[in-house]
Amino acid sequence: MATLAAVGTAGVPGAGMIMLGTVLVSVGLPIEGIALIMGFLSIVSPICTATNVLGDLAGALFVTKTERKHLKEQEVLIDD
Repeated sequence: MATLAAVGTAGVPGAGMIMLGTVLVSVGLPIEGIALIMGFLSIVSPICTATNVLGDLAGALFVTKTERKHLKEQEVLIDD
């Protein structure tokens, strides 16, 4: 559950708090535990979002370059 929450909310600023509540409830911990993490998460959340966006950008660039090379080999892509 925690892995799915981390993957699904990393690119959305502030969504981590909602998913944290879901994870806490699903593992049987009290929802009040969010209060302990709120201050820390508000500082770390923008950093996590920026890291996720940069990783997505790097992945998209990699796929673009490899697919462009593949399409050129098949002579489907005419212009550069």
